[in-house]
Amino acid sequence: MAEPFSIPDLTGSLHELPFEPFRKGVDIHHIQTGAPAVALLRYAAGARVPRHRHTGLETILVLEGEQSDERGTYSKGAFVLNPEGSTHSVWSKTGCVVLIQWERPVEILE
Repeated sequence: MAEPFSIPDLTGSLHELPFEPFRKGVDIHHIQTGAPAVALLRYAAGARVPRHRHTGLETILVLEGEQSDERGTYSKGAFVLNPEGSTHSVWSKTGCVVLIQWERPVEILE
């Protein structure tokens, strides 16, 4: 059986965690790999992720900055659900950090 895991002060320790390159301008800190996967994504100002389709549910909590997609801009504290089959592209004009959980990897469309 897997052991429970906690980060006592996630928002206070964001800048101390090790991140690695994920996409151009976007870094990742893996919290849990597999299905579901949980991670922190850190977007540099102007970074974007191309249009993609969700092959499972994705949940996002914006921890810092603003993240945008075709439906709007989401500021600190915003919670976003992207259901299986939904499509969008994502960007951040200002840079941001989000907590993300996804059931299965996305399918890049561009």
